[in-house]
Amino acid sequence: MSATRRVHIYPFEGEVDGLEIHPKFAELRETDPLARVRLPYGGEGWMVTRYDDVRAANSDPRFSRAQIGEDTPRTTPLARRSDTILSLDPPEHTRLRRLLSKAFTARRMGAMQSWLEELFTELLDGVERTGHPADIVRDLAQPFTIAVICRLLGVPYEDRGRFQHWSEVIMSTTAYSKEEAVSADASIRAYLADLVSARRAAPHDDLLGVLVSARDDDDRLTEDELITFGVTLLVAGHETSAHQLGNMVYALLTHEDQLSLLREQPELLPRAVEELLRFVPLGNGVGNARIALEDVELSGGTVRAGEGVVAAAVNANRDPRAFDDPDRLDITREKNPHLAFGHGAHYCLGAQLARMELRVAIGGLLERFPGLRLAVPADQVEWKTGGLFRGPQRLPIAW
Repeated sequence: MSATRRVHIYPFEGEVDGLEIHPKFAELRETDPLARVRLPYGGEGWMVTRYDDVRAANSDPRFSRAQIGEDTPRTTPLARRSDTILSLDPPEHTRLRRLLSKAFTARRMGAMQSWLEELFTELLDGVERTGHPADIVRDLAQPFTIAVICRLLGVPYEDRGRFQHWSEVIMSTTAYSKEEAVSADASIRAYLADLVSARRAAPHDDLLGVLVSARDDDDRLTEDELITFGVTLLVAGHETSAHQLGNMVYALLTHEDQLSLLREQPELLPRAVEELLRFVPLGNGVGNARIALEDVELSGGTVRAGEGVVAAAVNANRDPRAFDDPDRLDITREKNPHLAFGHGAHYCLGAQLARMELRVAIGGLLERFPGLRLAVPADQVEWKTGGLFRGPQRLPIAW
């Protein structure tokens, strides 16, 4: 089948700026919804771009995360480990997810609400004292999200410089070499192993303590699973939220009509966050590959057993088959079944916490600084390159 199909080279040719989505995604969605692609690492596979197909790739049990290997198509030099919760299928995935879900109960998340508000208020106080211009990324997004994951997991905040660097290297696509990624992965695993040893010597009531207990008392985790769990939570817990907060503030400040509406009607904040999650692209375009366990029919053709599929969720969230006027940011949108947190068994466990962080931060910013605006022209904002996530390098603001 693939011999008769055109192979598209990803990343696609041509630069896109800021939060733009490469037009090739929309083109493929309409003309070649099951597109043959060659990724930078691991070779060829299929790319799906329509909402229903992306959702199926995320949730249909006929697509496996556990069957990936070194030759599976991917965008990063480092292949995903087989013992991470992101790489498992039920029932192993279910076992680990059940353990992790204890940290994200409604009761525990509710108890964090007031602390999140206090933390962000302190950061806003510091920004206000220093005066403008301030930097959303350096002064608010990074310290806020890092403090949250440090408290939840039980990682010393003063170590943030080290694990931020390791995370950046691990999540890179072109900014670092495979050798550097392997070294960073070894370093962050050694760091978590030291924290695990410390928890055994002096137990703590944090997520790392819970995982150590599950390993030692209940024998529900292997040592490698325990350390991988900690690495996954530490990296994903601050990288995604920090980038997305910067992206969302930029999106609001460059859509004056929606910003004005949110200022006038702050009760729209929860709906605004959902719309920003849909509208703002976080990733570089495609997610992790899944392997078909049997032949599966999707829009545009058949994925054969053993073939890899990558899903373009950023494009699915703009599919007119699922959303009215999808390329318009509309914070009053009511029907919004976006796929920002995935779908199915691997739906993001931290989604509730991420939503809470975003509501606290965006709401707090607009309340404190009613005249919030960019301190530089929008086309002068510097953007990160060479990584899995997109976001501003710096986002100068004034008020």
